[in-house]
Amino acid sequence: MDVFEAIRGRRSIRKFTDESVNEEDLKKILESATLAPSAGNLQPWEFVVVKDQAIKNKLARAAYGQSFIAEAPVAIVVCANVPRTSGHYGSRGASLYCIQDTAAATQNILLAAHALGYGTCWVGAFNESLAAEAINAPEGVRPLAIIPIGRPAERPSPPPRTPLKKIVHQNFFRA
Repeated sequence: MDVFEAIRGRRSIRKFTDESVNEEDLKKILESATLAPSAGNLQPWEFVVVKDQAIKNKLARAAYGQSFIAEAPVAIVVCANVPRTSGHYGSRGASLYCIQDTAAATQNILLAAHALGYGTCWVGAFNESLAAEAINAPEGVRPLAIIPIGRPAERPSPPPRTPLKKIVHQNFFRA
């Protein structure tokens, strides 16, 4: 699948079939995540692959009852190892760079999964403390995204997008 096709065709999927995620595909998806850019190439990401139903249930509860997380065959919790970046970049590394870096890795997961025929949803609405507890995250490691993955059982229409002419500015913002 061409990258533009993957970008245009990817949708947030909240209904999954019972089909499992192939281990080789899961490895490709995770390897794609590690190819994301990161500040100073510090690669602050940590990935927790969750297949255990009880832990997926805890993640769904941490995500304010978003039950589709527990219904997916797999959920990946994308975490930022904050000290890995803050040790080099200080507070800006802790408050921005590690978040940008894990966001780039998350986008790679979404696109790679879509290219392999899987559906995903980037879940950012969750209680971080409860999610960290569910996956037993060590101190300094922040869960920043939960991504359920599975074969899609729905085909959502593309959501509306803001036209470029409203959001692209040449050289500066005009008054």
